[in-house]
Amino acid sequence: MTNQASDRYVSSLQAALAGGQFVFTGEIGPPKGVSVEKCLHQAEQYLKGRVAAVNVTDIQTAVMRLGSLALSHLLAERGMEPVFQMVTRDRNRLALQSDLLGAYVLGIRNVLALTGDHVSMGDHPQAKCVYDLDSVGLLSAMTMLESGHDLGLDSKGAPNVLEGSPKFFKGCCVTPCTEEVAPQIIKLEKKVAAGAQFVQTQAVYEPEAFDKFMGEVRRRGINAPVMVGIVMLKTVAMGRYMNSSVPGVKVPEATLDRLAKAAKDDRQKVSIEICAELVRAMKPFCQGAHLMTLGWDHCVPEIIRQAT
Repeated sequence: MTNQASDRYVSSLQAALAGGQFVFTGEIGPPKGVSVEKCLHQAEQYLKGRVAAVNVTDIQTAVMRLGSLALSHLLAERGMEPVFQMVTRDRNRLALQSDLLGAYVLGIRNVLALTGDHVSMGDHPQAKCVYDLDSVGLLSAMTMLESGHDLGLDSKGAPNVLEGSPKFFKGCCVTPCTEEVAPQIIKLEKKVAAGAQFVQTQAVYEPEAFDKFMGEVRRRGINAPVMVGIVMLKTVAMGRYMNSSVPGVKVPEATLDRLAKAAKDDRQKVSIEICAELVRAMKPFCQGAHLMTLGWDHCVPEIIRQAT
């Protein structure tokens, strides 16, 4: 596909957010192997036509999996708009820029810039981290590519010129519910200054804390649309793990108690209700919700139904 041919692809996620709609996005994780049929089927059955775009995770939690670029392309071929997640942990600036150009040629427009979890969290702890760029650096690289140049310099010290430039809808992440909000706001300002055009947050279970965070975002004049992150709680143990091990995420005891008191056969129903209630509570403060169902894609239609 030439650049000219791929120009017909535009970001419907960008258009939806610009149009003032409250937007839902979903998320799928590539398999640990090459059997993509199950995750593609799940996406087609439960996400297509219901969410504006589908995030594709990139070697999430440093566990080796199929790459996000391949699965993003397969989603696009099936009429679903992907959000191509890119972590900087595993690739230097040469590979990151090359993959960005490849994504554009394949019709991918939405890119979420992430630094990525340390390899010590995953199944290859002996792997070497790269971190040539961080998420701010990756956003800057995308902005540079859009200008028709790359990050390298020619013999005269000027940026290298591209033969055709891409255009992305560039996203970033933020953790709104940390005890110290100021560092997150400062980092978000840097990301927006580097080119971020939309924001998806870490999991939020405290509407009051999110309201306070968004108030500070507005006070600082950060205008990028924000999509609140909603992670389904499958078990009480999962919630307690998030409280102890995921920085900036706090699941209230009342929420855990509610899940604990539910009969085993009702826990999924209660989890759906919790997600929908969170979306309804935080809808006035943001522009969308990013639903992370962790394999429970079949719950997405009901979450959206109850939340709207």
